[in-house]
Amino acid sequence: MTLSKTQSSFYRRLYVAHLIAGGTASIPALIEATGMPRRTAQDTVNALIELDIHCEFEQQAGARHHIGRYVIRDWGPIDPTWVAAHAERLRDALGYPPG
Repeated sequence: MTLSKTQSSFYRRLYVAHLIAGGTASIPALIEATGMPRRTAQDTVNALIELDIHCEFEQQAGARHHIGRYVIRDWGPIDPTWVAAHAERLRDALGYPPG
């Protein structure tokens, strides 16, 4: 199945939100889990708000140079239970490696 640009963007955002919620919550960790380029990972995290998924960066106490993790504060209209139940399908459709 070939995904349209709209589908792949939507699936990527859902899958990245799922990874963040599950503890894969930094850009390097997202890159490792998906194989996506750094810029794509950063753009995807920043684009979550377009789906009303509120994601914030939490700076690690006492750390320098933006050391910390992302946290999903609100899933908006997205059902995180559905995303979790379909995460493998989303990952496969995007061609990401098994985690």
